[in-house]
Amino acid sequence: MDLWVKAFHIIAVISWMASLLYLPRLFVYHCGAETGSVQSETFKVMERRLLKAIATPSMIATWIFGLWIASLYDVWADPWFMIKLVCVLLMTVMHFLYAKCARSFATDSNRKGEKYYRVINEVPAVLMIIIVIMVVVKPF
Repeated sequence: MDLWVKAFHIIAVISWMASLLYLPRLFVYHCGAETGSVQSETFKVMERRLLKAIATPSMIATWIFGLWIASLYDVWADPWFMIKLVCVLLMTVMHFLYAKCARSFATDSNRKGEKYYRVINEVPAVLMIIIVIMVVVKPF
């Protein structure tokens, strides 16, 4: 049973990370599309579908299976787990920030430039590195 929970957690994390790494790239390209153009409308559909069909369900699954694993192994007080948990919370904040950005594009009210989206695209990658190190190496 434990291995099944871990497997589903890893699948959910991979799906969520793929979404969080791809969505800001869509925003970068969307910035270059003229408002109301076919290209802009296509980006809106892609962003909405990515969030609703993959990113949000995989985020929810990541949390469910992750908390399940934490309960199975009773790691709540371990320092490495606390650092991981903070990083996952920050990842969740990024998820909701990206959802807000997608809404601004959907209503043609985006005021941010490509550089902003290129910078925020790096945050999930840095958090992912910290999380993997905490889980695999457990340095604390």
